[in-house]
Amino acid sequence: MEGSLELELNQSKKGVIKKSFLVALLPLIALAFLLAFAFNYFGDVSYKTGLVNAIPFCVISSAIAIPSVRSVSAADKEFIIYDSSLSDILGVLFFNFVSLNEVIDTESFVHFGFQIVLIVIISFAAVLGLSFLLSRISHHISYTPIILLVILIYAISKEFHLSSLIFILVFGLFLGNLNQLKHFRWIEKFGLEKLDKEIARFKDITIEATFLIRALFFILFGFLIQADDVLNVSTLPWAVGITVGTILIRWGVLKYLRLSSPALLWVVPRGLITVLLFLSIASSESISFVNKSLVLQTILLSVLTMMIGLIANKDGSVHKKDNHEGSSAISKTAIL
Repeated sequence: MEGSLELELNQSKKGVIKKSFLVALLPLIALAFLLAFAFNYFGDVSYKTGLVNAIPFCVISSAIAIPSVRSVSAADKEFIIYDSSLSDILGVLFFNFVSLNEVIDTESFVHFGFQIVLIVIISFAAVLGLSFLLSRISHHISYTPIILLVILIYAISKEFHLSSLIFILVFGLFLGNLNQLKHFRWIEKFGLEKLDKEIARFKDITIEATFLIRALFFILFGFLIQADDVLNVSTLPWAVGITVGTILIRWGVLKYLRLSSPALLWVVPRGLITVLLFLSIASSESISFVNKSLVLQTILLSVLTMMIGLIANKDGSVHKKDNHEGSSAISKTAIL
């Protein structure tokens, strides 16, 4: 929700969105299939099981990436917000598709495509209703019911195995880009002036709530970390290999797309989304060496790699930011 509310959709962002989508998608797919092959070969499991276990390690954590890029240029910061947010969404969709289908064939692709179309239609209907409600509520308690309704729709979608994350994406994009819809007459029924003010407050509440949830998660995560898990030598080579593979594949994609900013290469942290997807793996599809130790080591190594990379390129990023300051407007997506 937080990421989608910050994404700006207009013609000027077309190039950024296209490239960030490719940078989010291509490394995710490439690393997932390579890692699945390794799990299949060394773990003596089916390729599908290997893929289910591989995907959590291939998703960038926007919860860590977005707050970590305050010192980079505005353009890089904007790109990373798009990149990490899209990586979260694509990673969850990819994981759900693989894990929920016993057999991956043409029929499963058609069924998944139908689910996507259906949830998009449901999302638009629900978003219009929630937006109208948000513009009409005059009671001093207005946002909690909206958030609860969003959670309800999300839960119902998930119960019917629909891609509920798409609903959250559509809802956030709609509220965050109302200015792009002003040329439609029907949008006037929402009372744009009042709705703009309400959306600004809704964003603030969403950011605060998201920060609270993140903080609680990482506090609990810190308490659960044990030295034995971090220093497990049997999984350390896998964690190093995943981290190195992530950087190499991302470097190749950035090179192909002619994106030369050093900061973009290193911001590939694993975190909250990796843990949540790992915990979602069914016990029947678990692999012995894909365990808590491997998850912890991969998260820590990826975060340390990002930290060292950003520190090493901090001077260049700041210099680039100073050179461009005043020559281009900072997008609202860079506020975070």
